Amino acid sequence: MRTIAIIGDSKGIGLALRQRLLDRGEKVIGVSRTGTQAEGNYTGLVFDAAAHPCDLSSFTDRLDGLVYCPGTINLKPVRGVKPEVVLEDFKVNAMGLLQTVQANLKLLKAAAADPIGGQPSIVGFSTVAVQTGMGFHASIAMAKGALEGLVRTMACEFAPDIRANAIAPSLTDTPLAAALLSSDAKREASAERHPLKRVSTADDVAAMAAFLLSPDAAAITGQVLQVDNGMSAVR
Repeated sequence: MRTIAIIGDSKGIGLALRQRLLDRGEKVIGVSRTGTQAEGNYTGLVFDAAAHPCDLSSFTDRLDGLVYCPGTINLKPVRGVKPEVVLEDFKVNAMGLLQTVQANLKLLKAAAADPIGGQPSIVGFSTVAVQTGMGFHASIAMAKGALEGLVRTMACEFAPDIRANAIAPSLTDTPLAAALLSSDAKREASAERHPLKRVSTADDVAAMAAFLLSPDAAAITGQVLQVDNGMSAVR
């Protein structure tokens, strides 16, 4: 049985991904600041992985997948964004992924030495705003841009044993984005900005993450995959 760790699985994309993985028979270790419980082969841990390295070696001897979900949405104009906001966004989004991988690299390598259903896989989350310039996204685009660079570096350094990829959604219907989708008018306006005229659900994005963790994605590493209803590519 494969073991997947999801950092930030109590809500949103992490929660949707956890359910997908449990449904297909994976063992899941979930880490969140609030903790959660689920039916199936699941271990829920309470820990702030964005603030401190999260070493899971006390709970498993291998990791076939490692997913880092914590993120931020701080929308400020370039002229007004504060250095402390930029640094906090970097800490949560990019540094959190780095220190989580560092703390669990031995577990990923253990799975690579004895693969079950393909190579181990690392998945992080970026944003469409890195590759598509958007007003008021300076801080988060900087942080997620760093995350994309880290993912490509890991893909290079860890090949051929461990794959690393990122997913870049546009605005997604999750608790993190609740303030931006808090009315029918806001939701309709957001949908209208996308070529497919819809706002992604958490499960839309979780489906891509589940694919990247699976043997079906064996040929994919070092990529940032857009799950954005066409926003980054279609006008």
